[in-house]
Amino acid sequence: MKAYDLVELAGRNLRESVLRNSLTTLGIGVGVASLVAMLSLGVGLQRLATRQLGRSGLFDSIVVTPRQEFRGGRRLQPEPNQGPAKPLDDAARKSFDQIQNVVEVYPDIRVVGEFRFAAPGKIEETYFATTAALPPSSRRSDVFDDLQGRFFSGENVPEAIIVSDFGRELLGIAPDPVQSDDKLTSAQAGQLLGQEITLRYAQRESNPAAAVAKPAADSETEDQTNFSVVRKEQKLKVVGIVPTEPYGAMRGNRARIFVPMEFAESLNVIQPADLRQIMRPGQGKSYLALIVRVARSGEVSGVEDAIRKEGFATFSILDASKGIARFFTVLDLFLGIFGSLALAVASLGIINTLVMAILERRREIGIMKAVGASNGDVKSIFFYEAGAMGLLGGSLGVALGWIIGRVINLGANIYMERQQLKPENFWYVPWWLVAAAVGFSIVVSLIAGLYPAARAARLDPVLALRHE
Repeated sequence: MKAYDLVELAGRNLRESVLRNSLTTLGIGVGVASLVAMLSLGVGLQRLATRQLGRSGLFDSIVVTPRQEFRGGRRLQPEPNQGPAKPLDDAARKSFDQIQNVVEVYPDIRVVGEFRFAAPGKIEETYFATTAALPPSSRRSDVFDDLQGRFFSGENVPEAIIVSDFGRELLGIAPDPVQSDDKLTSAQAGQLLGQEITLRYAQRESNPAAAVAKPAADSETEDQTNFSVVRKEQKLKVVGIVPTEPYGAMRGNRARIFVPMEFAESLNVIQPADLRQIMRPGQGKSYLALIVRVARSGEVSGVEDAIRKEGFATFSILDASKGIARFFTVLDLFLGIFGSLALAVASLGIINTLVMAILERRREIGIMKAVGASNGDVKSIFFYEAGAMGLLGGSLGVALGWIIGRVINLGANIYMERQQLKPENFWYVPWWLVAAAVGFSIVVSLIAGLYPAARAARLDPVLALRHE
């Protein structure tokens, strides 16, 4: 029999018992809907986590530090594919910038400073907090979605962005440990934005007298290793307030106030690495850590390998999050298994429907075989009927699953808005999931039709014709 004839015959047979076949198809649709709803939840959560972490700048950043040469009193041997240990200085910074797929390289400037601030109607008081420098690229971090005020107006301007809990401390508001990351009220933010805060810090100044006493060939090195510490003051204008620190404080002590990167470098604040230079006078200026940002998170591993070969230690969030993908894979597997249980139950309905169809159409099957229909033709008829129910049920299930996901997502966002939380999209139905769900529904239906088709093909045409 031709495929067109089989499709037409299967469609006619399905229309003869509309109620029974519709209920069976609906059962398949419910099973597919549960499968789509659960898998779309897993895919949506993974997509949400990836998007949020991607926007935070964690996945595309590498922290580079000098490789330790000694530990526990013994010298460490370099690992395979690693070059000899080198100082993390300006030369290293320039070499990193030349690596393919590297977008920018900047130092991790993070120091403890003394701040003077007078809240409206109060006397000036002293506060201590960690100050960190932010490059212009940090503006795309999701933390700044809730920014009160504005971002820095330039790369070398005396402006500051503070964290909300530090803002409460400046205003003399008692901290709330449960809601320490909440935004300030409009009135509270208005008392801080546009105000000036005075930063007192230790500036590193080269010692010109030491440079004169040394030969010209050594003057550059001595300028770096012979320096004085001078106390300086700098007024900063508070232009923004963020609820939490960008980068999730993964790069050291939690900072509470931020300044532009270029401005921070111009202050020449003394760093812990400067104290290390006193013990190693031949090295010149060096950094405790450099941040290397790559174009795409997929290029992080290659850039890390290139930096390690130059003799430095690296760390990226990908090193600590290799289990995230494994977690979501296992989650999707379990959600798929539980969602498939309903589809397995629906397959029993297909078997029952087709077996009942055999009993009702025994005489018809006998006539078909008597006029020359083969066992394969009879099997094909029932396979086409099972496949048609799988196709219709799968399509219906995808639509139901999408609607269920939208409704639950809407309800969850309404609840989150009442809790003053940012709405998110937890459900996501990609095209590959739609195709996979419909295809899986057809395959399950065909498997369920194996027994009824084989039973129909085994009917004796003589006994079938005598059946009343």
